[in-house]
Amino acid sequence: MNNFIITTDTTSDLPAAYVEQHQIGMLSLTYTINDTTYSWEHPLPVKEFYDCMRQGSLPTTSQANPEEAAAVFEKIINEQNADILHIAFSSGLSGSYNSARLAAEELSEKYPDRKIIVIDSLCASLGEGLLVHKAVTLKEQGHTLEETADWLESNKLHLVHNFTVNDLFHLYRGGRVSKTAAFLGTMISLKPLLHVDDEGHLIPLSKVRGRKKSLIALVDAMEKQIGSWRDKNDIIFISHGDCIEDAQYVADLIKDRFGYESFLINHVGPTIGAHTGPGVVALFYMGDYR
Repeated sequence: MNNFIITTDTTSDLPAAYVEQHQIGMLSLTYTINDTTYSWEHPLPVKEFYDCMRQGSLPTTSQANPEEAAAVFEKIINEQNADILHIAFSSGLSGSYNSARLAAEELSEKYPDRKIIVIDSLCASLGEGLLVHKAVTLKEQGHTLEETADWLESNKLHLVHNFTVNDLFHLYRGGRVSKTAAFLGTMISLKPLLHVDDEGHLIPLSKVRGRKKSLIALVDAMEKQIGSWRDKNDIIFISHGDCIEDAQYVADLIKDRFGYESFLINHVGPTIGAHTGPGVVALFYMGDYR
């Protein structure tokens, strides 16, 4: 029986239309900016969020707690009488995976006839979103909950995340670079290339000088990492911090170099964007290694 619902976190940065079309359940991680707290149900428009950051506002974020996760899962169980596959934000970046795991354990005792599988995606932003997309595709092809979960566990470390930021200050706030490195890097227009490693942590890869070179570096890294998956990627995901032209520039480079035609491009949502800032561009695809 193929009766299961896919759920994920708002950190997956999937477009609302995609979430609605595929009936994906959403666990909201809240964010606060200018003394107001927002959520998936009551969001601040993304462009306004990034404009506030450009004007100096410093947002904060909160992980989902077990009670919030349980509320999302229990509503699905009661209203749809379905099993659940939850694809969680990387445990290397948030405690939300653990909250979902605890909620699933609690509800398994209350609803012994229902199954909840929680996947630690070890992914972020549209990397998490791409893993959700793979799950949606498998479900629509008729795969069971267990078959879909097994594929995700077997292949999630092939989901490559590479990104670059335009302002080192936000990485400094998050402890990713030192204050000196942020100051000097800004002075000489140094742009870091970062990725999410096999433990789900943000790790620096390299540094280049200049914005355009940093965008090209994303595609150069793709050339090295994609390997045997080159002919198996049916869609490439790109997210951005209110800089659609730069995201489209990366997509055009990929079209020219690899011949891919299918892309999903969307904003980096506020929960991730609070830590990367305006101007982040991130690229996601399946490859031989992260």
